[in-house]
Amino acid sequence: MTGLPGPADRHGDPRTGPDAGPSADPHAGSAAEGPGPRTAPGPHAYGPPPAGSPPVRPSLRLSPRVLLTEPIRTLPSLLLPLTGVLFLGGFSSGSFGWAAFGLVGSVLYAAVRWATFTYQVIGDRLELTRALIGRSVRTIPLERIRGVDVSSPPLHRLLGLAVLRIDTGAGGAKQEGELDGVTLAEAERLKAALLWHARARAARRAEARGAVAAHGDGHAGAAVTVPAGPLPGSPAPAGPSPAAPPAPHRTGEASPERVLFVVPRRWLAYGPLSGSYLLTPFAFVAGAVGLAFQWGSELRIDGRVVVGAGEWLWGHPLLLGGALAVLVLAMPVLGAAMYAVFNWDFTLRARDGYLVAERGLLTRRSVSLERRRVRGFELVEGLAERWAGVARAWAIVTGLGDSGTRGQLLSVIPRRAALDVVREAVGPILTGLRPHPPVARRRRLFRAVFPWLVTAACAAVAARSWPPLWWAVAAALVLAVLGVPLGLDRYRSLGHTHEGGRLSVRSGSLRRSQVVIEERAVVGWTLRQTWFQRRAGVLTVVAGVGAGSGGYAAIDVGEAQGVAFAAEVTPAWLAPFVEDGPPA
Repeated sequence: MTGLPGPADRHGDPRTGPDAGPSADPHAGSAAEGPGPRTAPGPHAYGPPPAGSPPVRPSLRLSPRVLLTEPIRTLPSLLLPLTGVLFLGGFSSGSFGWAAFGLVGSVLYAAVRWATFTYQVIGDRLELTRALIGRSVRTIPLERIRGVDVSSPPLHRLLGLAVLRIDTGAGGAKQEGELDGVTLAEAERLKAALLWHARARAARRAEARGAVAAHGDGHAGAAVTVPAGPLPGSPAPAGPSPAAPPAPHRTGEASPERVLFVVPRRWLAYGPLSGSYLLTPFAFVAGAVGLAFQWGSELRIDGRVVVGAGEWLWGHPLLLGGALAVLVLAMPVLGAAMYAVFNWDFTLRARDGYLVAERGLLTRRSVSLERRRVRGFELVEGLAERWAGVARAWAIVTGLGDSGTRGQLLSVIPRRAALDVVREAVGPILTGLRPHPPVARRRRLFRAVFPWLVTAACAAVAARSWPPLWWAVAAALVLAVLGVPLGLDRYRSLGHTHEGGRLSVRSGSLRRSQVVIEERAVVGWTLRQTWFQRRAGVLTVVAGVGAGSGGYAAIDVGEAQGVAFAAEVTPAWLAPFVEDGPPA
């Protein structure tokens, strides 16, 4: 294989010096960090070998078994055109010949794509080369790699293949690099090598900056030689390092591989409490209706047949009610089944300075989150989840694409267990949130009740002409009454605090979310006030964060309270704008 020298190789890139291990800098991991023997690639696994070694091998290709997956994956898109060809040809021998030509063409196209795609790790970069018609080379610097995900869809798992995706923090839901069709062993070796070298090079850069700063102004122009640190797997040097070591649980600290938590399978029953999975039966029905309309035109089935079936069912209310009852009764069963498919054996590990979350029954997925880039976490509890005492957790990571999916730390588990796991992986949750002013409670009640009262009044006016609308009046009044406890609960959920270098905000009722982030993650503040908020004397304070969703808000805080909160977290920033200076 070609590419970078493995973690066990002490020869480095001649352009950058020896491959030193991570330093004790808190942003580079500890000196002892490095992949364990389970995932460490062998010598010269990825990279140009040192002088005196055998010649460099050619670039690598995906597994030839991908020639089986590509035609099967493209078959659904070819099904409708091939069926149309058969119908138009009257199922003659010529039509079958053209259909066979289309299938053979798809296989040949997959073979050409496989033969013209190569990948190679050279020095400090990963190169993905495509030479189908024009030559395209995508270069990914190793130091920009933020995470490497490995997933195995059902067909890939059957053939022993995997999909390796590389996240560089460029933003967006799609990763910058993808290798679709490497073997499982190759995916694990390449993942370990990429993560190790990305971490080692970042450590050398931090070490070089620290050495330059230590020489002072008198040696600012002198060349600085940074000695190579210990390689991963070698014993840590005796005595204290020049830089202060990180705290025992500091974000970014590397540690031996260990399992933080494995979600018991019996807890998969909590999945439908999150709400979205309960709609699975209705999603299946909607998908079936959509396929009927889409395939009906291709198979010469009149769409009026589908519409007529719906009208017939509408004309038999007892059957319609029975069908709806079956769908409602199937909601928890199918919801739990779909939740189990996506979150089967959810496992959270700490490995070589990364948090690794693995889950999935049919498609097994492994996501790596760099711990030194974790800035906090978000604890989410729906209304039903709070009633059952369960919660979910997401990590807030800088430069993480598709954070809503890739950043998930825990599936739905008991809240007490979630807090214990998050405390060990990221940090403890902040309690003692500061309450918001009473006017925030009035605003919550008004917005929860007033719209339904307006709806009831409009329906009552219309019901004079059409009496059946009196049912809508009654329903709107019931919802208005239910809005009172909802508004009160939304007010009780509001809160914010700042303690020990971290801040926390909480809001929501149907989906209550509490965010805990480090104050160093705050990159700016937004003080926002609508016309109604100005009348009420409250505002919304948004902490801009270069991670997660980009900003987290403390809603409807008092005007003085909101300014004091921002000044407390970042006093130097707001000092010029506060009359009496920041609070003590």
